[in-house]
Amino acid sequence: MTDILLPAGQSEGSTHEMGQWLKRIGDPVRKDEPLLEVITDKVTVEIAAPADGVLEEILKQTGEPVEPNDVLGRIGDGTADLSTGRLTSSGADHPVVRPTAPPPDLSPAVRRLVQQHDIDPAAIQGSGTGGRITAQDVEAYLASGRGDRGSAGTSTGRRIPHSSMRKSIAEHMVKSVQAAPHVTAVFEADMSRVVAHRNGFTGKKPTYTAYFVRAAVAAIKAVPQANSRWHPDALEIFDDCNIGIAVALPDGGLIVPVLHQAQDLSLEATAAQLEDLTGRARAGKLEPRDVQGGTFSISNHGVSGSLLAAPIVIVQPQAAILGVGKMEQRPRVSAAGTIEARPMLYVTLTIDHRVLDGFQANAFLTAWVKAVEEWS
Repeated sequence: MTDILLPAGQSEGSTHEMGQWLKRIGDPVRKDEPLLEVITDKVTVEIAAPADGVLEEILKQTGEPVEPNDVLGRIGDGTADLSTGRLTSSGADHPVVRPTAPPPDLSPAVRRLVQQHDIDPAAIQGSGTGGRITAQDVEAYLASGRGDRGSAGTSTGRRIPHSSMRKSIAEHMVKSVQAAPHVTAVFEADMSRVVAHRNGFTGKKPTYTAYFVRAAVAAIKAVPQANSRWHPDALEIFDDCNIGIAVALPDGGLIVPVLHQAQDLSLEATAAQLEDLTGRARAGKLEPRDVQGGTFSISNHGVSGSLLAAPIVIVQPQAAILGVGKMEQRPRVSAAGTIEARPMLYVTLTIDHRVLDGFQANAFLTAWVKAVEEWS
């Protein structure tokens, strides 16, 4: 009998819970093939089978909390007799635990909701791509009459249990503002040169976020302290610019995959890696290394229509986070005194005031604005 363990150090994040089992009791398994999913506060990690054999026991069900080195199930070399509800291996009988997981095409957040509220997914009309059910669809279904109701004469709201990711985000936000005094500086940038450069591409155009990353690398060169970590006895300044990009997820929540060694990338390479990271983030396909090692972060909140957001909470233990608002045509007075419509946006830098002062924050934003306004 081989124990199926949650490996210590394999999953990134402070909390872990069981996702779906990819095999059922009695199914044959091969060593190193995906066997189950574990959901952390950052990514969903596949756990591979540790040996060849037959899945004989499932000890942890979907939604249960788990810790590194927990035994999740067991693999034996027996044969299943599902008609009797027993599984025999090496002369021993084991009860067959049949997982009752929702369809595998549901996201982890939706799976949790339908299981917690005992909902048949087939009863819900999906509004996502290809009719996929979203967390909002489940909430709307609950609001239509399946949610808990108070007694007559009282008014109660619906209680939707927090996901591991939402609880982790809440915990991180509180800890970040408790640990670091947040200060935000606001600048304005004219994106005319960037827009013209991007429009000059005959093939696939880079996203504007790729330009924001390149400008951030230039600004970090001007103010290296922005790419650092506070220690009680010293400031650790990093040589590599490992830039995290905040990505909103379709079913709610936020994740920050990391573009490693961004200082060595071209604009095109930056755009390609960003497309890969954000695509896998939204599909739930990130690996632990994709969210590790960030030294600076960018929140392009303008993609959802926000003009200005401040403060944007710093990703601990980093020293700063850049916020980029929505680009829109606004009047600007030229050097000649004429008023012209230009593609403008607000850019903010929220700093850990233990690490950076206002002068350094302004120097960083000055360098960032110069990089985009003088793009060539």
